[in-house]
Amino acid sequence: MKRLIRVAFLLVALGFGAWAVASQWDAVRSGFARLSWPSLVLSLLVVVAALGGGMMTWRSLLADLGSPLPPRPAAKVFFVGQLGKYIPGSLWPVLAQMEMGRELGVPRPRSAAAFFLTMPVQLGSGLLVSAVTLLAARPGAAAPYAWMFLLIPVLAVAFEPRVVNAVIGFGLRRLGREPLERPLTRRGMLTALGWALLGWAAYGLHLAAIVNQLGPSGASAVVFSVGAFALSWCLGIMTFVVPAGAGVREVAMVAVLAPLMDRGSAIAAALCSRVVIILGDLVCAGAAGLAARRGTPTGDDAGNDAIPGKAV
Repeated sequence: MKRLIRVAFLLVALGFGAWAVASQWDAVRSGFARLSWPSLVLSLLVVVAALGGGMMTWRSLLADLGSPLPPRPAAKVFFVGQLGKYIPGSLWPVLAQMEMGRELGVPRPRSAAAFFLTMPVQLGSGLLVSAVTLLAARPGAAAPYAWMFLLIPVLAVAFEPRVVNAVIGFGLRRLGREPLERPLTRRGMLTALGWALLGWAAYGLHLAAIVNQLGPSGASAVVFSVGAFALSWCLGIMTFVVPAGAGVREVAMVAVLAPLMDRGSAIAAALCSRVVIILGDLVCAGAAGLAARRGTPTGDDAGNDAIPGKAV
């Protein structure tokens, strides 16, 4: 039964991902026609690296909360679960991660805490990266989004482990759940932030590989691309009801790229970025699933010893 549910989840997620591409296919096709194969391959490779940074951000938080998963099973839980972001509604990824994590001995509240902590970590680091890079590349381009950057000090306070632990504890008490066995530490939070920053750098290089083919090139364009992607992602994540920020992120990206390139090229860059990221999600989910299957112990080797730090 669990296998059937998992297959159905994957099929639905893939269906919505395909719809996101097909709905804009003409524009996507014209954009890809202007890109060279080396730039597309480079863009996909750094997207995979960026997605890996996101996985390590989540894994660091989960380990700090008391469930240190080995890389292979952690990658499977994260990447397969993340396909749920293409399904309308904001809870599918966390539900998938909670169920797959439970099979590895991770308590559901801990999985949920790691998931919901990953969001503000990525949001805060993304806003910081976008503020620094946009101001460095084109100071005037950041002015329309100054209101977003006001959230940075608020999120900085929220990253204080004592604040985070108090909020998590309050939420669990309201839900009638037991408190987390291990509180979040400052070291764990800083490790997660470090991985998130590396992820943003890779995402920016992904967009730069596309922008350099459709508009201006050079170091300034690369730096600007990092900020443009981070800011558009932050705008997209605030629309929880839209699958993976579909549409919102592209509109925001076109607006942010306006000082760098003409509107037609900006639209092509945004749509090509969307397709490359979908491909990256599929590559990571598929590779993680295969790697986890090869690394799955059999016979007497199966059991709690397969997952260091497994919680019962």
